Amino acid sequence: MTSTTAARAESIDPARLLITGAHGQLGRALLNLVPGARALARADLDITDAAAVRAIVNPGDVLINCAAYTAVDRAETDAEAAFAVNATGPRVLAQVCADSGARLLHVSTDYVFPGTAAHPYETDDPTDPATVYGRSKLAGEQAVLELAPQATVVRTAWVYTGTGSDFVATMLRLERERDTLTVVNDQLGSPTYTRDLASGLLELAGLPDAPRILHATNAGQATWFDLARAVFAAIGADPQRVRPCGTEDFPRPAPRPAYSVLSGAAWQAAGLTPLRSWKLALQDALAAISD
Repeated sequence: MTSTTAARAESIDPARLLITGAHGQLGRALLNLVPGARALARADLDITDAAAVRAIVNPGDVLINCAAYTAVDRAETDAEAAFAVNATGPRVLAQVCADSGARLLHVSTDYVFPGTAAHPYETDDPTDPATVYGRSKLAGEQAVLELAPQATVVRTAWVYTGTGSDFVATMLRLERERDTLTVVNDQLGSPTYTRDLASGLLELAGLPDAPRILHATNAGQATWFDLARAVFAAIGADPQRVRPCGTEDFPRPAPRPAYSVLSGAAWQAAGLTPLRSWKLALQDALAAISD
């Protein structure tokens, strides 16, 4: 954390910080930074249950909602479940926070945009999701903004820790298993290290009167191919083993956005610390894994 980020994060009483979706990668990163926060995983709290949510939210709390249905392809045939977690849940959280005097920070996604732009998406650019997942996340955003005047929606993209099954972790595994691999080179976004995003959210939690919608990603842009080669290079593997291909070579049930770069202008204008370059963040992520 920078000194400003740390100071704002320290202004939040851990006992007043609630994290939903605490077993996900972002929830775990937040807990690593604030071990005293109240962590609520899916087994602990059904965010669609208003009575259960009311029982744990108190006036003055800051609730960071990391709970999400993120199976983008499965959502195409499982819309009911996706909308329950991504739309109904945020609606319930927003209403309870508004009624109780708590503040809600709701994490959303680049998938609310059509993915066809040629410049970084600003917070007020038109939304037009092309997938069930994106539509469910947009519905959640709209509910939060409608019902909770003190809430902030934070969109992010291409989040990874380098562990589990995320893209960086997958590249590390495939580097061990294959001589060469092909990776899509016509989708552009901003790889975002989970720990950096968590630090940014904690700084935001200590900033009163924040804007209603913000974007938070590591700086810069890359294709998945660029990111894969960067992973290989960082661990001493030959990046030439990664070969480029097009989206058409990997057809998926849900179309992937060709362009997912989010502008950080509103984040910086709010006085928040810009997230560092994705290349620097990747180096730290891989170093943390090796440690």
